[in-house]
Amino acid sequence: MTDYQTIRYEVADHVARITLDRARYRNAQSRLLLEELDVAIIAAGADHDVRVIVLLGAGDHFSAGHDLGTPEELADQQERPWRPGIRGWYERTHEQFLDNTLRWRNVPKPTVAAVQGYCIWGGWMIASSMDVIFAADDAMFLGSLFQYFCMPWDLPPRKVKELLYESRFIDATEARELGLVNRVVPRAELEQETLAWAARVAENDPFQMRMTKAAVNHAQDVQGFGAHMQSAHAYYVLSRLGEKDPDSTVVQTGTRRRPGVQTALENYQRRR
Repeated sequence: MTDYQTIRYEVADHVARITLDRARYRNAQSRLLLEELDVAIIAAGADHDVRVIVLLGAGDHFSAGHDLGTPEELADQQERPWRPGIRGWYERTHEQFLDNTLRWRNVPKPTVAAVQGYCIWGGWMIASSMDVIFAADDAMFLGSLFQYFCMPWDLPPRKVKELLYESRFIDATEARELGLVNRVVPRAELEQETLAWAARVAENDPFQMRMTKAAVNHAQDVQGFGAHMQSAHAYYVLSRLGEKDPDSTVVQTGTRRRPGVQTALENYQRRR
């Protein structure tokens, strides 16, 4: 049994429950959390007793995105530094935010995410790597040109451009209308409804479900899903480097919040 520090992992009745467990930081995705999540999902995928994988977030929010500077993450960076420069940045972002997410998408078991509260940037990435998404009625989704750029596959391309040009949240209702999430349920019933669905799916033959998932994923793959993800990661890296240009108008917040997230929060507050 792996001794996890940032997630919880349990298996019961053929269902693996993996819970992001950094509620005090709105489940911000530290390097350690992503590594532990990878270990847990791969372990669940290899466990013949597991037929369905459920991904949950502890506390009020599924995930507020990447960890941009909690004390634990900063200490880890000191202990396990990436090599400096563009090479290190590319390797880090590719390994931490693309390679692992693709593995989760392709794990040979049905997967479902239960999303409540904020699902920002990296949160969207993790949720979208699951086969099915159930959302609480308080869920708020915010996308960007992130490393696992699944948005053009999750939503119609014109809607993706609208959302990213404006930098705005979509709520659970709009997310369902756009096809990002499968179901919207009251916050108090989210975990119960998600686990009940997982239990019903777990009654099916595991090999039949595996073949079904492979066939659906293959339909995306032959349309260029994998090639798109690789090229989009390069666009992400170029986008971040462009922020350092002398004529860039991107204003850093001076906090652990990315400029695009700050803009989206300000836009949301103005609309309330």
